[in-house]
Amino acid sequence: MIEIADLWKCFGRVEVLKGVSLEVARGGVVAVIGPSGSGKSTLLRCINLLETPDRGHIRVGEREMQFGRARRAASSDRDLAAFRATTGMVFQHFNLFPHMTALGNVTAGPTIVKGMPRRAAEADGRALLAKVGLADKADAYPQHLSGGQRQRVAIARALAMGPDVMLLDEVTSALDPELVGEVLTVIEQLAREGMTMVIVTHEIAFAQEVADRIAFMSDGVIVEIGPPAAILDSPENPRTRNFLARFHRGRAGPSADG
Repeated sequence: MIEIADLWKCFGRVEVLKGVSLEVARGGVVAVIGPSGSGKSTLLRCINLLETPDRGHIRVGEREMQFGRARRAASSDRDLAAFRATTGMVFQHFNLFPHMTALGNVTAGPTIVKGMPRRAAEADGRALLAKVGLADKADAYPQHLSGGQRQRVAIARALAMGPDVMLLDEVTSALDPELVGEVLTVIEQLAREGMTMVIVTHEIAFAQEVADRIAFMSDGVIVEIGPPAAILDSPENPRTRNFLARFHRGRAGPSADG
């Protein structure tokens, strides 16, 4: 469902992604872990073109983009919009519109971007809010919702665009610990329904719970990837072992990654 080949991204002279390649099967869930600054969030932002890669290839579903010397003539805004529409992005800090209700946030994309009739968009929006356990919060504004509720609205908003894949960037790291479970439940439900997902997270237990593969990133490359048990219990690469050793030592401390 997702194919990434030799993806590079620099910011000035700093190489953030250094030839990353990754494949995600249809219905697969890959959690990307690693130290801060390793390129995890940049990888997600490149997949849906919030950042433009310097070179490499990305395919999502039937749509693909080539970057660098092999790139064809500049893509039209319509081409870029069509490619972005294949992915739904959920951010760490929700990014909801504060002046819109939960329902308004969920229906904004379908009505404004896709031209869906408002009545149909609202019916779909209410169904999606019910799906994430917020049927009774349709008329609530973000400031009146908890962090977990806001994140679930953000997930519903992404789903409203009918994406082929979901990209989730640190979606639980801004939440109080007691609210993480309600977001995890929604993501687990999406996984059971066959939604293809790439999830960036610092929370190892979260990655272990929801992913069928875990990719460890360090210094702009995917160092190791495999089933959660293999990566977390018996990693082969020394960098993976060192990172997880800090996590295990830090379990009694304030943060999972030291």
